Amino acid sequence: MNLVWVAIVLLGAMGLIFGWILAFASKKLAVESDPRIGEIIGALPGANCGACGYPGCSGLAEAVVNGVAPVGACPVGKARVAAEIAAIMGVEFDSNAKPQHARVVCQGGKAERVDRFYYMGLADCAAAGMLNGGPKVCEYGCLGLGNCVRACMFDALKINDNGLPEVNPKRCTGCGACVKACPRGLMKLIDEDQQVLVLCKSRSKGPEVRKACKVGCIGCGICAKNCPEQAITVTDYLAEINPEKCTACGICVEKCPMKTIKFVQEDGITKAKVG
Repeated sequence: MNLVWVAIVLLGAMGLIFGWILAFASKKLAVESDPRIGEIIGALPGANCGACGYPGCSGLAEAVVNGVAPVGACPVGKARVAAEIAAIMGVEFDSNAKPQHARVVCQGGKAERVDRFYYMGLADCAAAGMLNGGPKVCEYGCLGLGNCVRACMFDALKINDNGLPEVNPKRCTGCGACVKACPRGLMKLIDEDQQVLVLCKSRSKGPEVRKACKVGCIGCGICAKNCPEQAITVTDYLAEINPEKCTACGICVEKCPMKTIKFVQEDGITKAKVG
């Protein structure tokens, strides 16, 4: 019986000693946390989407406090959150920064494209592209298997009836997750006030494009020749618009023989610009 009590006393004593050691170590080895980290986490939207490039909102908060990330690094919170974080950090924020949203720069859906074979493999754009360059004749075009849709955490993307990704601008936060997910670089972040886009990424020559797609850029240069602002250049058979020079006059939209250049929003006002 005495042995039992001795064992109990010894265990109790050891527990007290180890507890004291742990308490002492926790105080001596404690890492002080900057209170601004918690304040920034509270200001962030809490999506934990990783669009900023950091592991969640807490990771971004630590990066901002440590001076690694700028106060406007959260693409979801945009200017409002950036201004709050700037106030916490005691720095100034440029409120004139333009918000962005995603846009699909390809029109080669089921009705416009030409296919080489019927694909029945893994529903992944990268996997399909590895199979002899993909099922489409155009090796630059959208494969429509939804990598971008699955990457979007805000339900802002869907695959439409024509087999192409479609962006809901009201839900899009401009986080850029879809841009990273697209293996062919067909998702693009554009400024919200940008009005005209070249909806093609093909670098093939004109005759090859015509065989592959009804609406692909053939690099003819008609748009560049007719642009009064000289905002369009053609490089490697693909037209590119400089948004800083573009006035959205609509001449390129009207003149493009392949209808590759479009207004970002096809509303009544923009349609009136091209008659």
